[in-house]
Amino acid sequence: MSTSDHDELRRLLGGYLLGGLDEADTDRLDAHLRDCDDCRGELDILAPVPELLQRLPETVRANGGPDPAGPALAIGTRPSPERIEGLLRRMRAEKSRTQRLARVRWLAAAAVVLVAVAVGFGVITADRSRRQPPTVLPSPELITAQFESEAGSGLSGQAVLTPKTWGVSVSLDVSRLPGEGPFICQVRNYGGQIEQAAVWGPTPSGSAKVIGASSIQLPNVSAVAIADRQGHVLGTAHLN
Repeated sequence: MSTSDHDELRRLLGGYLLGGLDEADTDRLDAHLRDCDDCRGELDILAPVPELLQRLPETVRANGGPDPAGPALAIGTRPSPERIEGLLRRMRAEKSRTQRLARVRWLAAAAVVLVAVAVGFGVITADRSRRQPPTVLPSPELITAQFESEAGSGLSGQAVLTPKTWGVSVSLDVSRLPGEGPFICQVRNYGGQIEQAAVWGPTPSGSAKVIGASSIQLPNVSAVAIADRQGHVLGTAHLN
């Protein structure tokens, strides 16, 4: 179908809706609408035209006088091409206006939602920052050493050593402590020097987490030992 034939049939859509086409044009347009998506879409847009015409003021009042609002089209009469084109322009303009308003309302609603989400996220983040302490990542200078139990002791666990300017911090996590205590943590250096880093009593489970300290610098620490109150070593964690 040529462009001119298509445009001609497209101009008949208004009369088609108003029932103003003759049988031949109606059959032509019926056949065209089966294959033309554009014209079917246009027909959907123009579907409210008959209702619009019914709302127009009547040409003659009930008493026979002219209506000052202007002439109108009586339903069932053949509309003029000029009248149909005017109605089509009005319908397209109204649909375009409706679409613009819908887009504006959608964008406004989306903006409100985004602002609410941003504010809520900021409040949650601020609240979490107030309630939660900052995460402290382990230092790459930490040294962890596993305890080896002495014969008959059964002690197990580990010592984590952290270098300090004044010496070394020792964090103990041990279990299966035998006896009633107290228990003593000793830090040894390569020269044979021994310093007491911590002392603690017995626990019902036989396990303990204790933090102690020594003035020996970490590079000089050779081992960490745990002894009972008689000085018998229960287990040793060697650093080398």
